[in-house]
Amino acid sequence: MQIQRIHHVAYRCRDARETVEWYRKHLNMEFVLAIAEDRVPSTKEADPYMHLFMDAGNGNIMAFFEIPNSPEMGRDPNTPDWVQHIAFKVESEAAMLEAKERLEAAGIPVVGVTDHTIFKSIYFRDPNGHRLELVADCATPEQMKSLDDVKWEMLDEWAKTKRAPKHAAWMHEREFAA
Repeated sequence: MQIQRIHHVAYRCRDARETVEWYRKHLNMEFVLAIAEDRVPSTKEADPYMHLFMDAGNGNIMAFFEIPNSPEMGRDPNTPDWVQHIAFKVESEAAMLEAKERLEAAGIPVVGVTDHTIFKSIYFRDPNGHRLELVADCATPEQMKSLDDVKWEMLDEWAKTKRAPKHAAWMHEREFAA
């Protein structure tokens, strides 16, 4: 078997209409499909839901479930708030900066620009509280080769020590110096 691509990634939403309108307005994603049932096909449980599919570009689909009979949405209290996020690649740093301006003009708080050396990014939240990231790649082939050369060594060191290996510390030198 060979994985071809991610078919869709699904998250929960508080309000289906609000979610569709927000992603269309702020991230230019088109509303592709809605599926709704009173029972869950995979488990046969009685639990009405609305399942939304948004076009994230290049065959990537972002999906959401509104499930009104379940307890209010929460998040894993043992995972730091910055860990779980969805990162979307944009065509350029200029496009990312334009999006930052539009988001902030709409009253959406934005963190960044964060310089990861091989890409720059901004972070913000959708109306459901999901952390989103827009990424503009800026890596050189040499930088990517350097990272590729050390990835297994870094993983091995991490597995043994659970301390951050310093092989790629150069990536965030500017960010931490600021």
